[in-house]
Amino acid sequence: MPKSILIGSRGSGLAMCQSRQIAEALRGLVPDAEVAITVLRTTGDKIADVPLSRVGGKGLFTKELEEALLAGTIDLAVHSMKDLPTELPEGLCVGAVPTRENPYDVLVSREGLALDQLPAGARIGTSSLRRAAQLRAYRTDLEVVPFRGNVDTRLRKVREGDVDAAVLAGAGLHRLGLMDAVTQVLPDAIMLPAPAQGALAIEVCEDNAALRATLARLEDPESRMAVTAERVFLAAMEGGCQVPLGALAKREGDRLVLDACVCSLDGAHILRCTVDGPQDSPRETGIRAAETLRRQGADTLLDALR
Repeated sequence: MPKSILIGSRGSGLAMCQSRQIAEALRGLVPDAEVAITVLRTTGDKIADVPLSRVGGKGLFTKELEEALLAGTIDLAVHSMKDLPTELPEGLCVGAVPTRENPYDVLVSREGLALDQLPAGARIGTSSLRRAAQLRAYRTDLEVVPFRGNVDTRLRKVREGDVDAAVLAGAGLHRLGLMDAVTQVLPDAIMLPAPAQGALAIEVCEDNAALRATLARLEDPESRMAVTAERVFLAAMEGGCQVPLGALAKREGDRLVLDACVCSLDGAHILRCTVDGPQDSPRETGIRAAETLRRQGADTLLDALR
């Protein structure tokens, strides 16, 4: 059993909340171990005033944490899995996927209006190309504006009238105890979530057998199964977290059902599919979703972004 565990985390309120959640779970599993959290700033944290789609590159919120893992200065890193690139550096692995939070996006509206009730021309903020595209597809009369900052900053901007509403991940608001701010949970018929949204990834060195054995006790197999299908789809489409792709997998009986989409930036074209497969074959299901959307012309939409 490990005698001490140092967790690497981003410094945002949400990241620290998530890291503290894992720290408490580990203290329960290994009561004799000293568990601590250290904060590292990532590239995405340092570049806070530029839309992520313009920054470019993968691993904007993970690279520095992974470098610390490989250097041995931290023992594990806690990520929002939707930020984690589908290809990990050699020597690293996802040691556990805990039980996933609600994966859906939510609307926070200054006047308490649902998406259908917002007036024409209403300004709606989001930092995500995926969210922006699906919003434009559903309501062509809305003005979608770039919108970055931590959760508290985004909620404040809505309250102060910088925008009329914003779309955020419901999981983050739930973890922070801020669900009272939510006006509407957006159904997946309107807004397919990002692949792995709502899930945490605990990243660790592959050769740290003792810690991996401990982390295995935090694993939720159903969450791992769902996010595997979604992330394989993402990888097969050669997408990153700033590409307008959506995916959500759910277990139905002994089957895994995956809804996926690819969007044009203006929302004028959204390709969507639903595929299913055995629950123990999530990789194959993710690949089939990508193949299905490619037959519909997904590469043409994605090529326009490159």
